[in-house]
Amino acid sequence: MKSIYIPAGYKPILDEYDTQRAIAYIKGTFQEEFASALNLKRVSAPLFVTDDSGLNDNLNGFERPVSFDVPAVGKDAQVVHSLAKWKRLALKRYNFSVGNGLYTDMNAIRRDEDLDNIHSIYVDQWDWEKIITKENRNLDYLKLIVRAIVKAICATNDRLHVRYPQLRVELSPVVSFVTTQELEDMYPDMTGDEREKAYVKEHPTACIMQIGGALRSGKPHSGRAPDYDDWSLNCDIFFWDEVLGRALEISSMGIRVDAEALDRQLTISGCDDRRELPFHKMLLNDELPLTIGGGIGQSRLSMLMMGCAHIGEVQSSVWDHETVEACAKAGIRLL
Repeated sequence: MKSIYIPAGYKPILDEYDTQRAIAYIKGTFQEEFASALNLKRVSAPLFVTDDSGLNDNLNGFERPVSFDVPAVGKDAQVVHSLAKWKRLALKRYNFSVGNGLYTDMNAIRRDEDLDNIHSIYVDQWDWEKIITKENRNLDYLKLIVRAIVKAICATNDRLHVRYPQLRVELSPVVSFVTTQELEDMYPDMTGDEREKAYVKEHPTACIMQIGGALRSGKPHSGRAPDYDDWSLNCDIFFWDEVLGRALEISSMGIRVDAEALDRQLTISGCDDRRELPFHKMLLNDELPLTIGGGIGQSRLSMLMMGCAHIGEVQSSVWDHETVEACAKAGIRLL
């Protein structure tokens, strides 16, 4: 499934050369701001993992990874969807301590993604993870980290305006927090996506919490894999995108499952077979640190701050003929 929306009267603000320079500036500046705010160190990360490691992420639970055989190893490998589980294992292997964490440049292929203005099969994001204590496993701590990330995003946007004053996107540092159950109560006749749009339109910097479990209606707000986020302690961060007139998710994150939450969520999801995978065994045996972590979309952050109408203006990917033609006709330059 694919769709393309061309905003009326849209014209790119920066030319091709300055677009590339601005992308690099946003990436470098945000890394500096956010690594300092969360006390993170950069590490190298894998592009693929073996099938039998259990380290790849199922995201919403139905996406198929890109798989290939590795004859020299005698195993199949998968291109990563994200690094949520790998990062937690890395924190243990690299002997990180409480209060410290890591971030990576994560590149992935999501073959089953529905293509539109903000979705591509190519994913580039900052994947990060930080060790916490048992006492940090609560919504107040989650909100503290969300506010720190939003502050880093807004600081980056302010610095970008000094470099490129023609860019006029304003981002609010004031975060509105809401749970998925509260959203369902507010908008009972809407879908999850429709609720997000309605709420973020009125609250332009928003954090929607507790994603994955069933609501009182019996339906979840949206899908979430059972083995990385604790569904009662996770969230998505949104900004209102004036160019597209929609809620733009910039980050998916959360306090990660402990042994108790993993046990519960595997059973609810019908994924008890994963208990025998190496990563899951370690977690169920309390052999991994307690953590909080997430992903922050690099291309989405760039398109938001630069006022772009299509993610293809800030990243190179593969697009269908209809999208390429519509963008060319509208003067939208796909990289």
